[in-house]
Amino acid sequence: MKSRIMDGIAQPAFVLMWSSAFIAGIIGVGAAPPMMVLLGRYAIAGPLLLLYGLAIHATWPRGRQLRHVVLAGLLMQIVQFAAFYSAMGEHVSAAVISLVQGLNPVVIALFSGVLGEHISTRQWLGFGIGGIGIALAVSDQSHFSWPGLLLCVVGLLGLSLGTVYQKKFSPSVDSRAATAVHQLVSAPFALLLVLISGNFHVSDPGRFAISLSWMIVVNSIGVFLLFNAMLRRWDATRVGKLFFATPVTTALLAWLVIAQPLHALTIAGLGVGVIGMALASRRTPATSPVLDTTPAVEPETTAHQDIPAHHALAAPTPSRA
Repeated sequence: MKSRIMDGIAQPAFVLMWSSAFIAGIIGVGAAPPMMVLLGRYAIAGPLLLLYGLAIHATWPRGRQLRHVVLAGLLMQIVQFAAFYSAMGEHVSAAVISLVQGLNPVVIALFSGVLGEHISTRQWLGFGIGGIGIALAVSDQSHFSWPGLLLCVVGLLGLSLGTVYQKKFSPSVDSRAATAVHQLVSAPFALLLVLISGNFHVSDPGRFAISLSWMIVVNSIGVFLLFNAMLRRWDATRVGKLFFATPVTTALLAWLVIAQPLHALTIAGLGVGVIGMALASRRTPATSPVLDTTPAVEPETTAHQDIPAHHALAAPTPSRA
């Protein structure tokens, strides 16, 4: 009975939880400055994940490995989410941000020379198709912002570079401990960004609290636990394929929950982008070391999602938005 329930609800629940991170982020940014949202998330989720890691006796990184995990965490958490939350503040839609983040495996493929991985013609084709999908989706946005799109690219680079760095310099680190370390070390940097911005005003404390609670309980902890449970039960390829459903799911949630418009070009762009993601995530057999390119969690993606994250043929440490 328990097995049938897991098979029936775990996968759609994971897609909904992961996708909801973008909605929670937009609600939070609508109630408080982006860096305040960032600080609130890490200041609470970090200690909770630390307690969880201690309770399950996770293996904690030390010495040089710890330094590598810290740097990877700052790239995947601070660079990625400071940029994505700021893009939300520039009125970039949840669908576009989700689609850009979903191109993580494509960008990782571009950095694959660092790990000696061959980039196939199909992956390059996927990269091009994914870019066309983003262009279509962006062209249909009534509040299009070049600074917002640039911030999305910066967030994507933070996620992808952090993933490549961690897989190269600390590939065997316990993902549960790494997730906690990522968020713990991100909190003081988020505080620094708040101080630099000089904007501390929370316009809607109620919405801010609801958004933070969802990000912490669902996107930082719930997604992480479910993700690892699925990896224990199924192979990484099966789990990784779930990320192809997140851009479309995010767009539908944004339309239903926060009334973001869902026009024909947006739908077409999402469809084209997902095809590009699928093509770029396919690998040809190789004897050289292969990088895990399933998206990363906490939306967090995932550690990421926490958040978040790499693509099919491998599964991420959630690093979610």
